[in-house]
Amino acid sequence: MFSNLTTFTFKAAALAGVSLLAVSATGALAADPAPEPAVADEDITEVVIYAPIRDSQIAALREQRNADNLVNIIASDTVGRFPDQNSAAALSRLPAVAVQRDQGQERYIQVRGAPNRWTSVSFDGVTVIGVDEGGSSRAFRFDAVPAVILQSIAVNKSLTPDLPAEAVVAQIDLKTYSPFHKNGFDLQGELGLGEMELGGGQQQQGSLRTTWSNGTFGVVAGASHYSRNQVTDNREFAYDARGLSSFDARNYLLHRENNGASLGFEWRPAEGHKLFLKTVYSEFKDDEERNHYTFQLANALSGTRTETGGDLVGVPVRSTAEYGEYRTRNTLTTLGGDHEFGENWNLDWRLNATKMENTTYLPLLMQQQASPLQRVSMTYSLSDPNFPNVSLFRTAAGTTAGTYVRGAALTALDQSAFSINIAIPITSNIKADNWTAKADLTHESGAWTYKTGFQYDSRDIEGNVIGQPVVVLTTGLPAGTDLRAANYVSTKAWSTGFPLGFTINYLDNQRLRTDMEGKLAVMQSLGRYNPANNIAKSDMYSIAEKLTAGYGMAKVEFNTWQVVFGARVENMKQTIKGFTNAAGVITPVEVETDYTDFFPSVNAKFDLNEKLVFRGSAQRGIARPSFGAVRAGASINDTATPGTITGGNPYLEPEYTWGGDASLEYYPSTDSVLSVSGFYRHVENVLYDSRTKITDDRYDGNGIDRTGYDFTSTLNGDEGKLYGLEFNYQQRFAMLPSPFDGLGFQGNVAVLDGAFDTAARKDVPFPGTSDTIVNTSIYYEKYGLSARLSYQWRDDWADTLGGLGLGSGGDEYRKGYENLDLTLRYAVNPNLTVYADASNLTDETYIAYEGDLSHPSEVEQIGRRFMAGIRFNF
Repeated sequence: MFSNLTTFTFKAAALAGVSLLAVSATGALAADPAPEPAVADEDITEVVIYAPIRDSQIAALREQRNADNLVNIIASDTVGRFPDQNSAAALSRLPAVAVQRDQGQERYIQVRGAPNRWTSVSFDGVTVIGVDEGGSSRAFRFDAVPAVILQSIAVNKSLTPDLPAEAVVAQIDLKTYSPFHKNGFDLQGELGLGEMELGGGQQQQGSLRTTWSNGTFGVVAGASHYSRNQVTDNREFAYDARGLSSFDARNYLLHRENNGASLGFEWRPAEGHKLFLKTVYSEFKDDEERNHYTFQLANALSGTRTETGGDLVGVPVRSTAEYGEYRTRNTLTTLGGDHEFGENWNLDWRLNATKMENTTYLPLLMQQQASPLQRVSMTYSLSDPNFPNVSLFRTAAGTTAGTYVRGAALTALDQSAFSINIAIPITSNIKADNWTAKADLTHESGAWTYKTGFQYDSRDIEGNVIGQPVVVLTTGLPAGTDLRAANYVSTKAWSTGFPLGFTINYLDNQRLRTDMEGKLAVMQSLGRYNPANNIAKSDMYSIAEKLTAGYGMAKVEFNTWQVVFGARVENMKQTIKGFTNAAGVITPVEVETDYTDFFPSVNAKFDLNEKLVFRGSAQRGIARPSFGAVRAGASINDTATPGTITGGNPYLEPEYTWGGDASLEYYPSTDSVLSVSGFYRHVENVLYDSRTKITDDRYDGNGIDRTGYDFTSTLNGDEGKLYGLEFNYQQRFAMLPSPFDGLGFQGNVAVLDGAFDTAARKDVPFPGTSDTIVNTSIYYEKYGLSARLSYQWRDDWADTLGGLGLGSGGDEYRKGYENLDLTLRYAVNPNLTVYADASNLTDETYIAYEGDLSHPSEVEQIGRRFMAGIRFNF
């Protein structure tokens, strides 16, 4: 494994070296623009917001260079000049930051290839804990935070004691706007309209932010909206010993929205004193019409299947139609103050209330072909395993009673040939209420600065994981309540860029859902359906957390070097309540934990000369398991192929880590940097999701044999390690002759490696860790034109581990992908800018696979995206 890291290191070092030599040859590193005039802190903030790319970089690099720890900064103007709709997309521009996407849209971030739970998030310095569907993650969902409401984003890659210890590889601080960035009245906004290439759906975006201040009192208010109508192409696959056992042809129609609003008041009653009240609301809305048809190859009446293809008679097909609603909402309200007492004392305090909610309402209808003559016969080739080359035929009766043969060829799937209806009204609602109180006291005394602080968090989380109520919609109900597949088939064929081999039309899923809910209401009135049973007791849980933390730290400065050292102490009290279901017997469970941990850290910075900075740090950190992972109980899904069961474990232990960082940063000019950094993390009690097979009858019920289902749960492994190198280069080529002096480059490469051990396996890859992550962009800015071509790439990574009994062959991986974006801006005048963005120009196909690329488990594509509009400021 170390040899892989060495190989990648040499490649990355060569890339950085070539860049350095090329720039040196033109005198780039020797060129230092004229010194900037001295400016006050308020003026620096103003530069971050309004200046072009270069000035924005200057402000960000200034803050990065002067920081006490290893940190990367994105200034707001830089965020605005990328085609980044949410904060996850903006963060992906920084060194060693990768994103996890859902149907092409950025959702989570992974710093240094680590699991997303190893990164903590704060809003304006106040910690926030995320909730996802079913509480499956503590990680913060960035797709609910529009980038336009943020003034800056800081990624702290080494910790100081005043930062939360629940940050193994990084702590991210999202800073919203202050009304004092500019005196008087200020108004900025944006309007845009665009199209999704696949399906021709529309994109819309708009934002408005206004501030007013008179030097004593200020107000800031903002709102943003983004929406898109999207088609998602999707194929999913399952395998057995004979090869492909089933595949899903799926096509989704989505309407997604990201909305945000913020309101803040700030009062400065006297010099050195500031009081503020700020609230931020953000939401992610996703309405999805899902159509998918599952071809159950393993259940064919006859025929052959091999690794390369098949010839089958009487393949049953299952139709699943959904119209679901997904919502994520965050509301953060903070009251705070910053106070200076005399020349040497500072007191900062914050009171915060945060409410987070994630809801899923997914009523779906499954229809199955019943008669053998309704089934299809088919031949298929797997010359391209991602896209089976399929030919469909009718199934006809054979010459002998009870036998069937291939009939006439079909050009379209008969979508009316489904008669057995099963309704599954899936619901999930996770709510998290968090109250935080914190205070920090700082005292300066000569070369020493002392800081101490206290923080208290009270969190209450309750909800349910996504279980599976099943209602068989039988006949015999009042006339007009039967759901006949033929009544909902439209005349519109799927918008798809994937080869299929036959035609499928969209269903009217919205009307189907309405009629299904009506039929359920009739069944309820007859006493044949009880919506109270939609959420099983074993799917419900509640968790109460009380986190009390205190810290002390000191900074000593001597000429060209400084050291920041200290420790943080955290006490966690956690009460977990839930239910277990053993052979139909429901038993309440309550588990309490109480533990105290000590987290020391040290950060040293050495200014080797005016342009060269060396940093080193060491720290201890923690990562706690997700809410859904520590619940009691297990949830069952009979609709998947094969079925799945997901279990909780309230006795999971947190992960603990020791680690170190080192970096060498060269700042040849105020708007450029060339740096290399390395890190190492040793982890104990590694948390990982394990997938095994059910081999007994413990989960059987309602006449369903669940032997062979996939069982997924979170376990503690043994020890592990994660390490890597990061190379970063940023330069504007001001030394070139006009007009080429408007050219600039930003690029970074992260080379990562690591593994952990479990009871059954050694050297298991960390889920989510790519060996290499690349982010680059070339830009040109002059004559009012600002153009940027940005490129991102990450290679393959493990997603879900096979776990006990399956070995590495049972692991699911995600294939690496690249992303190419183009953004153009032209300033018509100081108050008006027109822009055009083109995203995902490589038209990426996102692929998951089991073991190797010849066994894809999911293939997905959303197409290119285009947007144009105006930006204005007054």
